[in-house]
Amino acid sequence: MSAWVTLTDVQRNEVPAWVESRDVSSSTFSLGRESADDGSWRRQESQFRRWVASDSEFPPEAGRYHLYVSRACPWAHRTIIARALMGLEDAIGLSSVDPIRDHRGWAFTGGEYVDPVNAFAFLSEAYHATDPGYAARVTVPVLWDRASGVIVSNESADILRMLGTVFVPFASHPIELVPDDLHRQIDELNDRIYDNVNNAVYKAGFSRRQNVYEREVRALFGMLDKLDQRLADRRFLFGPEPVETDWRLFTTLVRFDAVYQIHFKCSLRKLIEYPNLWPYARDLYQWPGVSETVNFDEIRRHYFLTHPMINPSGLVAMRPLASFDEPAGRQALGQT
Repeated sequence: MSAWVTLTDVQRNEVPAWVESRDVSSSTFSLGRESADDGSWRRQESQFRRWVASDSEFPPEAGRYHLYVSRACPWAHRTIIARALMGLEDAIGLSSVDPIRDHRGWAFTGGEYVDPVNAFAFLSEAYHATDPGYAARVTVPVLWDRASGVIVSNESADILRMLGTVFVPFASHPIELVPDDLHRQIDELNDRIYDNVNNAVYKAGFSRRQNVYEREVRALFGMLDKLDQRLADRRFLFGPEPVETDWRLFTTLVRFDAVYQIHFKCSLRKLIEYPNLWPYARDLYQWPGVSETVNFDEIRRHYFLTHPMINPSGLVAMRPLASFDEPAGRQALGQT
């Protein structure tokens, strides 16, 4: 049985209780040291980047490691997807934090947001247990070692790669997320998509000067245009099956029209206006086991209610009507 639960999306014509009752003044997010003097935003480097390996202090073992995630966060979402696709639910536990943060950061607030491993109230406790002097921003996902009581990694790219490699022996239905013959090409495209798509929406949304914002938005859509062209004659980025790069891209695309196009002002185009990227995103959403990992309710709550410097009213934008359940029609691409 899965350790996480996907909430039912609120009805579009109803006003959900959490919108009426939420006090946005309690939710704060500071750009802090990641806001540069030139008006740009520069993401902090992950500080815990150790690796699960047979020759390391963190050997591969079923039941030893636990994932702390937020279903709202695209970086955590990629690890949730990999865990589900590989069938690692029995080997690696998972706990979700509340999508709404206040000045204390990610929290376990009760109900479905609890920590059964350490009974932490805040994810920052995991960071301080690992490094008492930790002073940077607390992020998700976190791969926690239950045996030693420390964080193995808080870098989503590394955790995603580990889930698809070192944990394969414990997977109930393993898949190849990084085929050997595509390893170099996958790493290269991962880097380009990270800088120009995954992180670009944040660089645009958190920029503080008009010229910086416009530069980041143009770079973002330049890359989306290239990806749309790439997908014109192939079902997925590297062929007929999705690989790690597809899932790294998907977690940004699935949030694009509901959040980034509105909240972060990535406004040149909507995802639904792309002839190939839009059906491609639906194709990934409809891949077995993936739609259950998407929670638009939590995604929207997180962004619109935790960035008061961007959205001081605390109003949560209504979810776009375009449906990810609409048939993608891409199965025949690249088959001839």
